[in-house]
Amino acid sequence: MKLDHASLQNKQQWEEKGYKLPAYDRCSAAAATKENPFWIHFGAGNIFRAFQANVVQNLLNAGELDRGLVVAEGFDYEIIEKMYRPHDDYSLLVTLKADGSIEKTIVGSIMESCILDSEDDKEFSRLREIFEKDSLQMATFTITEKGYSLVNGKGELLAAVEADFTAGPAKPASYIGKVVSLLYTRYLSGKKPIAMVAMDNCSHNGDKLFAAVNTFAEKWVANGLVEEGFAAYIQDKNCVSFPWTMIDKITPRPDASVEAMLKADGLEDLEPVVTSKNTWVAPFVNAEECEYLVIEDLFPNGRPALEKGGLMFTDKETVDKVERMKVCTCLNPLHTTLAVYGCLLGYTKISEEMKDPQLKKMVEVIGYQEGLPVVVNPGVLDPKEFIDTVLNVRIPNPFMPDTPQRIATDTSQKLAIRFGETIKAYQADENLNVADLKLIPLVFAGWLRYLMGVDDNGNAFELSPDPLLESVCPYVAGVKLGEAFDAAKVLEDVLGRKEIWGVCLYCNGMAELVCQYFTELCAGVGAVRKTLEKYVG
Repeated sequence: MKLDHASLQNKQQWEEKGYKLPAYDRCSAAAATKENPFWIHFGAGNIFRAFQANVVQNLLNAGELDRGLVVAEGFDYEIIEKMYRPHDDYSLLVTLKADGSIEKTIVGSIMESCILDSEDDKEFSRLREIFEKDSLQMATFTITEKGYSLVNGKGELLAAVEADFTAGPAKPASYIGKVVSLLYTRYLSGKKPIAMVAMDNCSHNGDKLFAAVNTFAEKWVANGLVEEGFAAYIQDKNCVSFPWTMIDKITPRPDASVEAMLKADGLEDLEPVVTSKNTWVAPFVNAEECEYLVIEDLFPNGRPALEKGGLMFTDKETVDKVERMKVCTCLNPLHTTLAVYGCLLGYTKISEEMKDPQLKKMVEVIGYQEGLPVVVNPGVLDPKEFIDTVLNVRIPNPFMPDTPQRIATDTSQKLAIRFGETIKAYQADENLNVADLKLIPLVFAGWLRYLMGVDDNGNAFELSPDPLLESVCPYVAGVKLGEAFDAAKVLEDVLGRKEIWGVCLYCNGMAELVCQYFTELCAGVGAVRKTLEKYVG
């Protein structure tokens, strides 16, 4: 059994092993998609394969759609070359449910895979063809928050972006430059409308995408590289819209235990590929069953009834409330807390941390006691019920092979949103007192302790990737476990970096508490556990 078109023609052997197969004519759907594409997605990673592609699959199965998706990858071309195309763009979704049951679905809704490479005339010409189509209603993105940035961690313009500003839309090198070049193609073909929908897990993601795209459009107009009306086209939401979204679904790295289970079914060629850009990708995706995607309903070229597939369409204000509820309180801060302390305490599974009395209580206090008081109920989702599901079903799910090491990636980019917004809300509410926040500062101190790269047993561990490691690790480089030091002096500069914390820790009195916690966390081997026992209980 192989995951490709030829092998899937023997439906009986797959169905006997419990696999759900596409219930539509994929060949006709692929032909219709190629001729009249309605949805192209940028970012061929796991969340797209497990979520958006499966939603379209379900709608195809139900007869609600007659066309599928086009996917384009612009960061790591090997994902398409070594994984998508060898498997005829099929994917295998393994849903790991909290009750222990497993659902195996062959997802065939991705009808065409493209490479966003302006140096490859064949690939880029096909993408230009797609963007010229009247039928194209939306381009969506899961390219990580960093993908929308035109600058590096130091705030300097990326070299490829700077070169693109002066070279124009013919053969841009940067990711956003290539996307804007495709939009210019659409503009030249008749100023056709389209929704550009960022679906990454970051605050006001639509604004981030707009800012990047608009910067390119304005630069190219100013430099005389495109028609003057292009910038106005980008800025007209009746032509090009940039809806806000909130997405939530956990899709960990392909897990060896899942691979072994599939091999036992007789599947071949399942080994994950690690690309030259260190992307882990496999023919299968393992994911939790819970999923949420709330989208601002702003589609100038119309859209299919994707709400029939479980997506929620609403106004911008509601999306903002849902996003703040999730990212600032009900999930992401709890995940980051477990990631930081999980690494320090030697955990390799997020689910196992929920069996730890201190860690379990810590995220409960941060969620229910410190965070929930400032959450605005968005109406479409109940915050208390959301946290209940997170803490009682999603994170403890023993079949979800997610790791604190994965979640700890880019923590410096997350703290300001995941905790800083709660602190700001306390500061703005005369009935609340920032001094009542006791465990959020403990997370801050824990992250600074994490940056030492030494766990609670005194053993060195590898820090997860983070764009600010080079600038923040030196702050704590001189600190040694069990040796006396002046935390206020050591941390003076880093605690003043508002871009990390989202607020001024000196202005609200939190810096002193962070220093106190950090000192105790560094008191020696076992100090992390002792500090948690002391302050969490």
